[in-house]
Amino acid sequence: MAAIFAFTCTCCNEIHEGSPSYAFNAPDHYACLNEVEKASMGHLDDDLCMIKHDEGCDYFIRALLEVPIHGVKEPFLWGLWVSVSQRSFERYVETFDNPVAGDCFFGWVCNAVPWYPAAGELASDVVVQADGQRPLLFLHQDGENDHPLIVDQKQGISIAKAQQIAEFLLHAS
Repeated sequence: MAAIFAFTCTCCNEIHEGSPSYAFNAPDHYACLNEVEKASMGHLDDDLCMIKHDEGCDYFIRALLEVPIHGVKEPFLWGLWVSVSQRSFERYVETFDNPVAGDCFFGWVCNAVPWYPAAGELASDVVVQADGQRPLLFLHQDGENDHPLIVDQKQGISIAKAQQIAEFLLHAS
């Protein structure tokens, strides 16, 4: 039986319980806009984001990337934003209140994930879940030189690595 994740933090000596999670409030594309640009070009809520610009419109949805932790029941969760096509975005919005489990869209991860090296945008499949849960992300493998986040999602991470990442996220200045 898998355990519940808990550790004594080497930074603050407090006990942290529950699998770690880290979420972004917006895609990086939106976060880098100034306040005037956000008001005139953007729309952001808890699950959806659009940015209108001269060349068209960029569409984003919020999703979860799960990284298994060896020997632990719950995964490390990353709440990430993914750019999707207009067609995929419209389908997602159309079925948002009554999701079709298993609907799948192609997307690009649009957040620089702390702890991991910069990667640009990572290709992913966005898989819709039922019951109002956010969609899950499954990163595409790109061959022998997979980005470390792709490797971690596929192979899982040790409890020690999960603690290192969690401490980094909790105490980064």
